[in-house]
Amino acid sequence: MVFKAKKIAEIGDRIFFKNGVKGIVEKVYDNSVITKITENNTELEFKENRTVVAHKNYKVLA
Repeated sequence: MVFKAKKIAEIGDRIFFKNGVKGIVEKVYDNSVITKITENNTELEFKENRTVVAHKNYKVLA
């Protein structure tokens, strides 16, 4: 898996978080992003396949 060097995602970026969850950024806030889940290899469940992720808790995929 290849990660970009930038720390804060932009709308449309693909991100990776929680050791197995991937998503696409839909909205960016000061401290977090709203993400549409595209791949979930964990036992976690997300309401309506969306979640909020703090900037410090994800990595941007290249």
